[in-house]
Amino acid sequence: MTLPLKDDEDDLLAAEYVLGLLADEDWRAAHARAAVDGRFAARVRDWEVRLEGMNDAYPDLPAPDLMPQIEARLFPERAPAPRQSGIWRWLGAGSLVGALALGLVVLSPVLRAPPVPVLTAELVTEDRALILAASFDGARLSLRAEGPAAGVGQDYELWVIGAEGVPASLGLLRDGELVTEATLEAGQILAISLEPAGGSTTGLPTGPVLATAELRAS
Repeated sequence: MTLPLKDDEDDLLAAEYVLGLLADEDWRAAHARAAVDGRFAARVRDWEVRLEGMNDAYPDLPAPDLMPQIEARLFPERAPAPRQSGIWRWLGAGSLVGALALGLVVLSPVLRAPPVPVLTAELVTEDRALILAASFDGARLSLRAEGPAAGVGQDYELWVIGAEGVPASLGLLRDGELVTEATLEAGQILAISLEPAGGSTTGLPTGPVLATAELRAS
């Protein structure tokens, strides 16, 4: 029996995802889909099982130890400096301390930690009726919504999907906004789902996933 064209495309996408043949954005989109689309996730697992035997043909090899070469380039051997005595030794030590102090003063702006980049994402439903703007400043996530509120007896729930592909709840969208402390990073996927009032009771999305978007540095 021939699969419908859509099924053929999904099967090919799952195979390319497992083989690592997709471009970065396409891979992240497939990764996010596998976290919320059970049928597509089953195709991914099927391809992982089919291709698992290919690993047997490639034995594990230890990574080369490049540290000696790196150290040799950074710190070439030098002839030992002649020993100094008396006042010259003290003058040399004083000059070294002064140079180090001056170097710290000059370099102190460079040594300061760089500012944490703000991560943003825009989640838009397919009909563009609901648009959610997310912003993460390194400690706190803020989400603002433009569009209709959830229906009676329902809530919008925000999720984050990391590299492991498992959604984790970030909270409920109430009165068009959500502000919460979180630990997030660029490349993670935000998703919004429609849940019963009070949110999912399973720890995973139970209602339809309305929109997804990737967190990126602004």
